[in-house]
Formats: sequence, C-alpha cells, structure tokens
Amino acid sequence: MAIQSSTVIFTSLLLCVIRPGAAFYLPGLAPVSFCEQGKETAECKSEIELFVNRLDSVESVLPYEYAAFDFCQNTGEKRPSENLGQVLFGERIEPSPYKFTFNKEAKCQLVCKKTYSSSNQETKSKLDFLKKSMLLNYQHHWIVDNMPVTWCYDVEDGQRFCNPGFPIGCYITENGHPKDACVINSEFHEKDTYYIFNHVDITIFYHVVENEGQGARLVAAKLEPKSFKQTHVDQPDCSGPPMEIKNQFSGDVTVPYTYSVSFHEEKNIRWASRWDYILESMPHTHIQWFSIMNSLVIVLFLSGMVAMIMLRTLHKDIARYNQMDSTEDAQEEFGWKLVHGDIFRAPRKGMLLSVFLGSGAQILIMTFVTLFFACLGFLSPANRGALMTCAVVLWVLLGTPAGYVASRFYKSFGGEKWKTNVLLTALLCPGIVFADFFLMNLILWGEGSSAAIPFGTLVAVLALWFCISVPLTFIGAYFGFKKQAIEHPVRTNQIPRQIPDQSFYTKPLPGIIMGGILPFGCIFIQLFFILNSIWSHQMYYMFGFLFLVFIILVITCSEATILLCYFHLCAEDYHWQWRSFLTSGFTAVYFLVYAVHYFFSKLQITGTASTILYFGYTMIMVLIFFLFTGTIGFFACFWFVTKIYSVVKVD
Repeated sequence: MAIQSSTVIFTSLLLCVIRPGAAFYLPGLAPVSFCEQGKETAECKSEIELFVNRLDSVESVLPYEYAAFDFCQNTGEKRPSENLGQVLFGERIEPSPYKFTFNKEAKCQLVCKKTYSSSNQETKSKLDFLKKSMLLNYQHHWIVDNMPVTWCYDVEDGQRFCNPGFPIGCYITENGHPKDACVINSEFHEKDTYYIFNHVDITIFYHVVENEGQGARLVAAKLEPKSFKQTHVDQPDCSGPPMEIKNQFSGDVTVPYTYSVSFHEEKNIRWASRWDYILESMPHTHIQWFSIMNSLVIVLFLSGMVAMIMLRTLHKDIARYNQMDSTEDAQEEFGWKLVHGDIFRAPRKGMLLSVFLGSGAQILIMTFVTLFFACLGFLSPANRGALMTCAVVLWVLLGTPAGYVASRFYKSFGGEKWKTNVLLTALLCPGIVFADFFLMNLILWGEGSSAAIPFGTLVAVLALWFCISVPLTFIGAYFGFKKQAIEHPVRTNQIPRQIPDQSFYTKPLPGIIMGGILPFGCIFIQLFFILNSIWSHQMYYMFGFLFLVFIILVITCSEATILLCYFHLCAEDYHWQWRSFLTSGFTAVYFLVYAVHYFFSKLQITGTASTILYFGYTMIMVLIFFLFTGTIGFFACFWFVTKIYSVVKVD
C-alpha cells in the first residue's frame, strides 16, 4: 500500500522534472522587440541598455555595489526598482554608461578613463581596493534585456562553460604563478603585477520574429574580457600590451575603459529558450538523476519496511489483541498494547513542542507552495528575486496555520497558558532567525557590503512580521483554542506506567541519531548544488528535481519516524512525542555537519567576516530545516499512533 502510493507520487512528479528549464516564461515576463535606428515603432525600440549588478567573489561572502569600485559610472539615470527578494539577496542593479544601438556595430569605443596617482591618497586608496578585489577574483555581473551577459570559455573534457560573470582582472604572483583568470591569457607574465580587464568584446545574438513589423528579440549576449594599455589613450585602437599595474607603483597610471560590440543573427534559438545555453553548462544533470535514483531506492526500501509492519506485523498484533477476551489472556499481553493508557500522556515541555510544531507547519506549507510555483516556472532565474519574495510573503501570510496548529496541540497536551503559547508561536522562532539575521547585517554594514539590508527594508520586514504575521497567528490561535481538544481513541491512565529497562538500540539518543541518517542520505547530493548556488554564485534552476526531492524527504522522514516509533512502542516506551520530532529533526544536525565539511573542503572563503557570515547564515538554515523536518516526523507519528490504537479493543 505504501509502495503503491509512493510510486503514484513519483510518476506524477516526473512531469516537473523531465524539462526543468523549459517553462521559464510564464506570465510576468514579456519579450521586448528591437529594430534598427530610424525604424522604431511603438512595439520595438532601437536602444539597448546595459545594466550592471553587484560584484561578488567565491573567495569572499561580501558582495559590493558597482559604485564601490572606480569604474565608469552613469549617474544621470534612475536605477531600476528592486523587489524584496533582490534586496535581501544583495542585488544592486544600476544603469551603465554602455549604450548600444541595435544592429549597429562599434569598434573600440572609449567609455571613460581613470587616472591614479601614488601621491594622491584618495585615488591611491581606490586603486588599492581595485587590486584587492582582483586578488580575491571579484566578478562583474552585467545584464542586457533581463539576461546575463556571459563569458564563455573551454573547460575540461572539451566542454564549454558559460559564466554569468567575468573577472575584474588578475594577478601574477611573485613566483610567476598565474591566479584564477590569468590562466586564460598567456600574455600576462610580469611577476607581482596586476592586469586589469579594461576592454570587452560584446557579441549580441538576436532572432528575427517571423511576423513582419515585430522586429527582433535578443537571445544571447556574450563577451570576452581583454586587457589593453592603448597606444593612444584619447583615441584608443585596442592595441598595445596588456594594461598592467605594478603592485608597488610610483607616479601616475591611466586606465582607459573601452568596448566593441557586434551583432549576429541566430535563427535556431528562440526567445523562450534563450536561457538554455547558460543552464546546460551548469553542473551535471546526470548527477541529479543519480541522486533521485538513490533517494528512490531508500524510499522504496522504507516503504517496504513500513508496509510489512502495517500489513503483516500490525495486522497480526491487532487480531491477537482483539481476540483476548479472558482475564488470563489479558494478563499475558505484551508489546505496544500495554502502553495504551499512557500513549497520549502529555509530554514534558509541551508548550515548547507545540510552538515548534506551529512554526514547523508554517515552514512546511511555505516550502511546498514555493517549490510548486518554482516547478511551474514562475520563480525562474529570469524573474530576479521572485523566489525569495515569494517565500517571505508566504511565510507572513501563513501565520494563521502556525497559530492554529500550535494552539490545537497545546490544548490537547492539557496546557492552559494560551497567551504565552500564542506569543511564543508568533515571536520565538522568527525572533531567533531575525536576531541572527540582524547580527549578520551589522557585520555587512560594518564592511560596507551591498548585501547589507538598508534600514528602511529592515523596518518593512519588521512591519510585515508584527503587522501581518503576528495578527494572523493570533487569529489562528483563537480558532484553535475555540475548538474542542483533539479526541484520542484511548483514555489516559492517572498513574504513569513504569518504563522497563531499554536496550541500547531502543534508548532515545541512539534512535534519534539513527533516524536522521536516511532522510539526509536522500538530500545530500541536492544539498551540494543548493550550497553551490548560494556560496559559489552558480545559477540554480532545477526546481523540478528539488520539488521531487522535497516529496522524497517528506516520505522518508515520515516512514523512518514511524518505523522507529513502532520499535519503541514494542519496547513499552510511550514517550513518542519529543522523540518523533527529534528523530527526523536530527537530519538538521547532519545538515550542519555537511555544511562545515563543505566550508573546509569546497570553498575558498578567506577572512574573519566572511567566515562568521557563512556560519551565521548556515545556522538560520539549520534551524529552519530542524523545525521543518521535525514537524514532518511528529505529524507522521501522531497519525500512526492514532491509527493503530483506534482499531484495538481496550477495556
């Protein structure tokens, strides 16, 4: 029965997985048409704008605004508005001085020039910041027609990787070893020297719309960064040796910034699939399928175990218990029926457990709805910031289920301090997350990073919390406390039953530790790609895989908890409430251990501030994951216990 239901779920979800990048352009993302100068209409325009985003690095958690660097600026135009998700992720999109006319090529156009003097402290500090950024391999992120301008280069196995960013420059060490981006250019050979990429060759690919008068649509924008010292700075010809800056320089140095742009018609790529060439070069879809198959085997194994227990062992137990009519037979009872008078006894710290369940239910529903919309394509990378915006708004609006679940279970635990319960549900877990987030934001403010949330946005987030989420939590709690307490199928004895001595495997701690292994085994490969997208700035788009893994995780947590719950009940240990929550919630501890391993083995992050930020944000994710998985385990075990004791005859 359990195997069959799992198979149905997997079959129905495969539709989301087969082409995870194919349904990106749903309502909200309209195409823009371009035409040549002099042929503009209301439907198409000739000017192509290039926007710049914040710069980031895989060696530092601290991104910086484009304006923080001494690049060519465009201060006359108003910057585009950003949604809540973009602000929370630290995106800072600004207009740039790079302007193109559709289908009009330009060669070695001068944008601006910057002069630095070793005797001028202001310009010297700007150059020092630029050199430090090159040393940490900070990368530009440019946007044309809401699409990243990519830097494509060859990687191992003859494959080509298209990076949605390109480096500022590179550094040749004192030993003559190139660092990072320097590898792509053999002309960089001076020791202890910085080379700045001050020229870009941009190629814009377009697709002509078949209907006449519709113009053309941009389907790709690629560039190649180059370094030129320029023979004539005021009249550049994009020739000469690379633009080098000695680590210890004296006098003045002038850096000219130039660009060339060309256009190429692409007949085979249509606007709806223009992200494919970027996404297909992202990490390894075949590994994702291996992860799904691995998780599927675990789920089928657990489903088989649970089905065997429920259809064979439990069936025999229930039949035997229900046939015991005489007193002599009743005295020979053993196993899980013996604890029927204590199975629904209120747990210790029931207030805290009910608060965790309310917050966990809020996160569970939020995650399901967010991933469902992402799977449909509404929250694709093309819709910047939409994923975080959707998650935050859903969390705020789901205060009612949180209050309802917390109050219902707190009342069933026999609690009477309803005011304390509803206040803790509304403030405890969100308060811990906000306090951690605020401390991390103070560090970002101190470092001058673009990821620092502006004070106005913090006030807006607090307003969403206290003015919407908290009242909705109170409303949910009101309806929860107004209803009758949850009716249990068996009565609870007044005197608690003594629990016999337990073997090592049925003691609470070993069971809790073992319970988190299988759920973590289902998600750890997917977790690698998620951490890559967050900390290594790779684009994540496989929401179909992620949604499927989410369903697998829910099933695995439920079945593993039910399995261990049954074993503990057979050992006459009836303290299942906290154990069921902690059994699946312990998956978060494995998540934390993996995050530590990932930091030391995969990342190149340096600096105290970046390290504190990494672990600070990781603790937020671990807490959310703990509440989420723990709630799944409790609900599954609650259903299981209610089900089995409702079909047993009890005198």
